Amino acid sequence: MRNHRYKRESLSVVLRAELRRLEIRSKFLQSVRMTVVTLLVTAAAAVLTSVLFFPVLRIYGSSMSPSLSSGDIVIAVKNKKIARGDMVAFYYGNKVLIKRCIATAGEFVDIDPQGGVSIDGEYIEEDHISEKALGECDIELPYQVPEKRYFVMGDHRSTSIDSRSSKLGCVSEEQIIGKIIFVIPRSLIGIRRA
Repeated sequence: MRNHRYKRESLSVVLRAELRRLEIRSKFLQSVRMTVVTLLVTAAAAVLTSVLFFPVLRIYGSSMSPSLSSGDIVIAVKNKKIARGDMVAFYYGNKVLIKRCIATAGEFVDIDPQGGVSIDGEYIEEDHISEKALGECDIELPYQVPEKRYFVMGDHRSTSIDSRSSKLGCVSEEQIIGKIIFVIPRSLIGIRRA
């Protein structure tokens, strides 16, 4: 009888230990599931935010030099109110380009042979460019910007293909990704030139 009682107590201890182990395992698995779900939701929210509200883009090429260099990272914000002087990202074919807004709908753009830009007859100050140039310009000047469009130019005027070229033309509101609000220079993120 004593032996029988001892076996029951031993079985009870083993059973309690096994139940405790299963309970701990269940809590651990629940914790892992919650962590994975939290990470997935956070990642999805971050991706949606960056795609829908704050696109992050990397600069390739030199058309916006000296303001932006190849390898720089820029953050744009979706904004329908684009003003003269804003750097904007927009779709062009299968590419994303970044240029500076020079004129908005209805304004007249004129560029002299030395590259000086005037809007509605008044020359504009352009401290962001290192040298003025007419560049590749095959449009008839003065040029009136069509409705719901923006006249854009790169800061590196001699090499930039922009609204001065009929290949690109003015940028429509539908093409605009957003206005550039933040620049992270290549030197801060350790990207080397290839």
